[in-house]
Amino acid sequence: MSHHTPAIGGEHAHGHSHGLIDPSINRSRAGLRAVGISLAVLGAAALAQAAIFTATDSVALLADLIHNLGDALTAIPVGIAFLLRSRRAESIAGLFVVAAIFVSALVAGYESILRLIDPRAPDELGALALAGVIGFVGNWIAALVRTGAGRRLDSPALIADGDHARADAYVSLGVVASAAVVALGLDVADPLIGLAITITILRITWQSWATVRGHAHPH
Repeated sequence: MSHHTPAIGGEHAHGHSHGLIDPSINRSRAGLRAVGISLAVLGAAALAQAAIFTATDSVALLADLIHNLGDALTAIPVGIAFLLRSRRAESIAGLFVVAAIFVSALVAGYESILRLIDPRAPDELGALALAGVIGFVGNWIAALVRTGAGRRLDSPALIADGDHARADAYVSLGVVASAAVVALGLDVADPLIGLAITITILRITWQSWATVRGHAHPH
């Protein structure tokens, strides 16, 4: 029997990584795994919502779809930061996350105002409600993956992205509400809910900015 077998889990390695995988590589892999899973989940949800949007023509769904696409794309700079194994790159990625949320708010707001000016009631309300449920489930799963990994890895960018996805899950429920109120005959409620989603996204932008700035200068 050899007496040079490393301690299981590295518990007694006293901070040395000689002959073992560098901790930053393990952290990088864990971060990339979380980013990849959440990107796949959100991408699938956005594709499903896009297919339903073509049938429903709902601006509330469009606002949610744009936001979910933007949310999925924020995984790219965060993933690059983990690939580079750079805390500074993670801080910059966090700023990209905030910028993407803000841009999606502007686009959603613009589309909602256009629909208020030229109102058209959405079609296929059952499909519209289903799209909202898909957005909720996709974002909730992404939030669990991102937040859990962000806390384990002490990554402000992942934590901000996780908080963002969790809030987005509730925003997606706004699409379900839109289907319900339009079914009651309140057609104007669709763009109004789109505007409410826009305001919610702006609030998330501010919260994410506070999270990222709060961790901008780790010591």
